[in-house]
Amino acid sequence: MISVVIPTLNAATVLPASLRDLDGVDDIVVADGGSTDATPRIAAEHGARVLTVPRGRGGQLAAGIAAARHPWLLLLHADTRLEPGWRRAAAAQMADPGRAAYFRFALDSSHWRAGLLRRAVALRCRLFALPYGDQGLLIHRDLLRAVGGMRDLPLMEDVDVVRRLGRRRLIGLDVAAVTGAARWERDGWTRRSARNLFCLLLYLAGVKPATIAQLYE
Repeated sequence: MISVVIPTLNAATVLPASLRDLDGVDDIVVADGGSTDATPRIAAEHGARVLTVPRGRGGQLAAGIAAARHPWLLLLHADTRLEPGWRRAAAAQMADPGRAAYFRFALDSSHWRAGLLRRAVALRCRLFALPYGDQGLLIHRDLLRAVGGMRDLPLMEDVDVVRRLGRRRLIGLDVAAVTGAARWERDGWTRRSARNLFCLLLYLAGVKPATIAQLYE
């Protein structure tokens, strides 16, 4: 039994595809940060429970986790779809509640830069055990609690929690989490990737996530 928790903000264009891949999951919690589009209605139409909470991904995730019904949690971005086979991989991993798992990064683009970014993310995960939230995180509630829970951060909440987990309590699953490439296509592949890296370096240097969030936006 698994609860899926999805933080949203004006995600009406991408959420339906993500929710369709979760068909059959009996507990989906959408923690909405005040959408002004049809996101809450779409979530409810797909059988999700919708919480309206203050904006900020870490806080939204924390609220969704608190409302989740099952001990296993799957934290997922609204624009991320899980490829077929994720249930089998997740079920196998759920035999080990002492470790969290993340999926293989991919983008829904055939652009050569998407392939380059996919390989760069795989290298980052292999060398530094540092998956991001767009790769999903499958984690038992007890393990999350043991490392201090999900912190109310506006940004970098994903990096924060995986760093507290550490390499020994993380495992990569050989199933893709396919994220929308719209942000890279809109901002430019190099510019978007450079900005993401810059934000990570700022965080690792001790800059407050609230400050980084202002730069990110």
